[in-house]
Amino acid sequence: MNIVVCVKYVPDAQADRTFVESDKTTDRVGVDGLLSELDEYAIEEALLVTEAGEGEVTVLTVGPEQATDALKKALQMGADKAVHVVDDQIHGSDALATSAILAAAIGKLDPQPDLVMTGMASTDGTMGVVPTMLAERLGLPAVTFASELTVGDGKVTVRRDNDAASQTIEATLPALVSVTDQINTPRYPSFKGIMAAKKKPLDTWSLADLGIEPSQVGLDAAWTKVESYAARPPRQKGQIVADEGDGGEKLAAFLAERKFV
Repeated sequence: MNIVVCVKYVPDAQADRTFVESDKTTDRVGVDGLLSELDEYAIEEALLVTEAGEGEVTVLTVGPEQATDALKKALQMGADKAVHVVDDQIHGSDALATSAILAAAIGKLDPQPDLVMTGMASTDGTMGVVPTMLAERLGLPAVTFASELTVGDGKVTVRRDNDAASQTIEATLPALVSVTDQINTPRYPSFKGIMAAKKKPLDTWSLADLGIEPSQVGLDAAWTKVESYAARPPRQKGQIVADEGDGGEKLAAFLAERKFV
């Protein structure tokens, strides 16, 4: 069972995140970054599948030079090898272009994967559309938002939970599956895993290696652009209301004024 897990290097939510002034894209170089937390669940599930049988896990990312850090953590968790697509001309790519780059990179892998796995969304963009776009480009069935996953007899079966019901969905392999943060508890890299990761292969590919024309990706090819941005205003000081027997009335008036009730 060969599994490819698509991961993303994202700005640390605890850092002072901002945009690049020149083109109003997310600053991914001037801030601390890390492996997207939601992608750790996909890595863990891929490792569990291969540990229960045979095969290997490849992690794949598209991003700046610093995105190597995300791949290194995945390798430390137990992935077997990694591929980093890095090219200055990718800067500013939207979800459509990102899915095209990922699809081209997966198509270049040998052997081809039996299963492509992703997180449910990225923690920076939170769109969650790339998995389905990627499945469409690869010609694979997409089984998204999996809370439980089993693989066997040439198929993958997942349970998808929502507010109203739980669905069981089955697809023949090869397939693409996105997983939620309910599916498992990601492991921490052990000292042994950290040391072993240093010897694992990490390949770097460019757009030319994938046969993609620069005009097809990047900010100029993006379907949407940020026109302006502004820092979130500081939180206002809260109002303390002394309850002198009319606290309930004051609370109700406060909520009504803001149209909460």
